[in-house]
Amino acid sequence: MIRFRVVALSVTAAAFGTVALLGRAEPKSTAGRMQLAAGRFLASLSPQLRAKATFDFTDPHRTRWFFTPQQDEQKRYTRKGVRLEEMTAEQKAAALELLRSGLSATGFETALGIISLEALLKELEGDRGQMVRNTGWYFVSVFGEPTPTGRWGWRFEGHHLSVNYTLDKGEVIASSPILFGVNPAEVKAGEKKGLRLVAGIEDRARDLIASLSPEQMKLAKQPHHFPEIKEGQANADVGQPVGITADRLTAEQRTMLAKLLAAYTDRMPEDLAAVEARRAADTPPDKLYFAYSGSPQPGQPYTYRVYAPSFVVEFLNVQADSAKNPANHIHSVWRRLPADFGLAE
Repeated sequence: MIRFRVVALSVTAAAFGTVALLGRAEPKSTAGRMQLAAGRFLASLSPQLRAKATFDFTDPHRTRWFFTPQQDEQKRYTRKGVRLEEMTAEQKAAALELLRSGLSATGFETALGIISLEALLKELEGDRGQMVRNTGWYFVSVFGEPTPTGRWGWRFEGHHLSVNYTLDKGEVIASSPILFGVNPAEVKAGEKKGLRLVAGIEDRARDLIASLSPEQMKLAKQPHHFPEIKEGQANADVGQPVGITADRLTAEQRTMLAKLLAAYTDRMPEDLAAVEARRAADTPPDKLYFAYSGSPQPGQPYTYRVYAPSFVVEFLNVQADSAKNPANHIHSVWRRLPADFGLAE
């Protein structure tokens, strides 16, 4: 397994250890770990930084999530929350422990890899690039008070990464949206050549598409690419499902589809991934849709979606990367329907 070193964060294993030793025995539930991590993070902040990091649970900012670069015409950041670059090493470690509480080990490692790609983009684009590339421009927000009795939530977000959770009475009630993006999708040169941070969501989709018969492809393949993921709102706004339903797939293809969905849910902690996997498995086959556009061959633009009544997966690989390699720039997200942030409950 590849280990990522995010130089700009200056977070060492010792710093993580410091956070781990601050309290008593770690909670067994994911919700408990999130509550503890959020409390430790907020306790580590100065009053000034805590004021940046905290919001009322009802603040509109809670559902205003973004994965694209957010900056004004003077290239100043416009995201809310407290950013990594203004934190001490201890505070950064606490912020990343909060992120770790909302992801599996693989998901957390991938998230660190996504952050590290900002340094690669800065190298490729130089100072004349239109967008600021800064590994310190990842922001943490906590909504409400992290307690086991009320509603609260948190977000860790920056370019190509948005992890959002909502909790109520000591339970996680929403684990969406979770968006991972990568540019480049495959590193083509340099010391990380060949690195593909989200290979599973491509390879498993390609396997499923390649298995489709001509008759199945007539249903699954769409004439136009799906539009970009709708950020900044709680509603995914994906319209009515299109494509081929799972009841028209063979048993082997349904297994492929389940593995594709697992590539998304496996970003989450094990207990939450199991809940979402069960949600997918319990979806009637005639209500579970797979659709794609374009060609999944490397270098060719394509998109796909998986629809169910209670969730949707969105994937796009249609943009060139920063080195101008075609179709080498991925956006992928797991969202709840009819809305994220616990508004679907």
